[in-house]
Amino acid sequence: MLNTRLQTILRLLMGAEQPLTGDYLANQTEVTARTTRQDIKNLAALLDGHGAVIQSIMGKGYILEITEQDKFRTYLQSCIGEEDTGDEKIPASPEERVAYMMKRLLLSDSFIKLDDVADEMYISRSTVQNDLKQVKQILSDYDIQLQTRPNHGLKVAGSEMKLRFCIAEHVFDRDTSPGNHVANLPLLPQKELKIIQAIILRQIKENHITLSDIAVHNLLIHIAIACKRIRSGYHVSLVKTDIQEVAGQIEYGVAERIVSEVEGMLDVQFPQTETAYVAIHLMGTKMLRQNGDSEKVVAHIIDEELLQLIHIALKKINEEMHMDLLDDDELTIGLGLHLKPARNRYKYGMNVRNPMLSEIKRNYPLAFEAGVIFGLAFEDVTGIKIDENEVGYLALHIGAAIERKKMKSGPKRCLIVCASGRGTSQLIYYKLKNHFGKNLDVAGTTEYYNLNHHDLHSFDFVVSSIPIAESLPVPVIEVNAIVDDQDLKKIESQILGTSGRMENYFKADVMFLQMNFTTKDAVLEFMYNKLLKEGLVEPTLLDAIKERENIAPTAFGNLVAIPHPVTPQSNETFLSVCTLKKPIMWQDKPVQFICLLCVKKDSQEDLQAMYDLLGKVIESSTVVQKLINAKTYTAFMNILLTDT
Repeated sequence: MLNTRLQTILRLLMGAEQPLTGDYLANQTEVTARTTRQDIKNLAALLDGHGAVIQSIMGKGYILEITEQDKFRTYLQSCIGEEDTGDEKIPASPEERVAYMMKRLLLSDSFIKLDDVADEMYISRSTVQNDLKQVKQILSDYDIQLQTRPNHGLKVAGSEMKLRFCIAEHVFDRDTSPGNHVANLPLLPQKELKIIQAIILRQIKENHITLSDIAVHNLLIHIAIACKRIRSGYHVSLVKTDIQEVAGQIEYGVAERIVSEVEGMLDVQFPQTETAYVAIHLMGTKMLRQNGDSEKVVAHIIDEELLQLIHIALKKINEEMHMDLLDDDELTIGLGLHLKPARNRYKYGMNVRNPMLSEIKRNYPLAFEAGVIFGLAFEDVTGIKIDENEVGYLALHIGAAIERKKMKSGPKRCLIVCASGRGTSQLIYYKLKNHFGKNLDVAGTTEYYNLNHHDLHSFDFVVSSIPIAESLPVPVIEVNAIVDDQDLKKIESQILGTSGRMENYFKADVMFLQMNFTTKDAVLEFMYNKLLKEGLVEPTLLDAIKERENIAPTAFGNLVAIPHPVTPQSNETFLSVCTLKKPIMWQDKPVQFICLLCVKKDSQEDLQAMYDLLGKVIESSTVVQKLINAKTYTAFMNILLTDT
């Protein structure tokens, strides 16, 4: 156990963004500078092996570096003692502290003092005040304010419906498995949650309704929130016309039956507005009745206006990303079934939780970007802005369509160009057939002078044993007349979509390592100005990046952000990297590795290999840490090419 003075020093160091001097720490603990130096030495020894180290920076002071979050949190738990913390995990990062404060404020019916919150999180009051800026920003997105009362503290204030949406989004762990519906819901006793779950499942079965696991989970959350808030004397308000409109829907009857059972089992009274509120949630889910012909059901749900809207958005994806998905009927149906209830959500200002969002952004970046473009096209037509949770769901449908397209496209097709005669060309032909088999359709061979007699658009690439100076509509892979292993690797890269050496994407002139920036805007402006000076991008790049960030932040977790413009702003495809000595907050995530992605205008390139590489970086905290610590371009590229 740490003594009181060491606890105070650790608390100050945890909340500091800059090094703290020995004199400052001595003043805070009311001891001499000499005693503080000894305290620091003792604290450093106690922290050894527990996921954190104290660094002494010449002329600046001391700073705490947390190397392993879980280890450090466990150590804090043991230091403070279970009697002080209960089952709560002590927040060990700014992100966790903001999440903790959000929960405390949203679940409290009374005012909360900052000093109490500081003690609970084992940090200083000044750190709480600093974190409170982020909390206020998040709350403002829901039109929720913080009321301040002298000697009492803080309390949230806003419309009841907005408060409930905010609770649904920020009180629950986004990554909780929807299959385990009653886990980690800090609102009602487990027994009551299980009763509500059983009622929902029974009612959707009796009414022959199909809901996804996530939809069931979200409905359970919202009914649990309603129960807690009604018991505390709070009710949602709906205008009379909205109540009348909702009461005329099929979902209202189902909501009435669910509410009636909840009232009887949990001894809580739902007024009509609360029943309508439950109905609105049902209207915001994919409710399909299991009664026969699915095509008729789909035709009934997806009206002509919605089909036209989907067509416009898919056409926009094709224009921006050269991804033709217009003829995929399965995609159109999937998007239609998702967007129909989504329109009800937008009408009533409802949020939709997407527990898979981080995984979708990390594993399907191409599909997610297509989802962003879809959302922009949707907004242009309807005036409704789609948030990143919704974009994530759209990306799932688009990702499935991309995979279907790959399955239908068959093997890559190539043409061999050889100037050494039939014998050599046949040797190359059979070498490729034997090595790649069904994975490559070798269409035939031709002499260079006959090349213009072939429709090159019918091939994916050309394999040539001679240099071809002129520009062809497809890639050219130059090989030796006697094909060796290196040649086969080049062709394999083209087949797998990894053509071009990865290092060609990373430009040394626009790689900035170990920089000192403290805000997201400062980093982006710095990188933009450097790229503009090099003549690599359009002057509109920064505005296009900010437009993309407003749709969905490009921080992927694991300290990585991959900002990029909403539409291409450069004449070549490349990556500009900036690493930071200390993390900065990127919306709600800490970021220390920024990789600005610029794609060539009207590019026909297959960039899946580049996305795959970035995906590997995002997934590996070890690789990220190594790249952050790299001090030269050569060291950076060696890590990238050997560790991914």
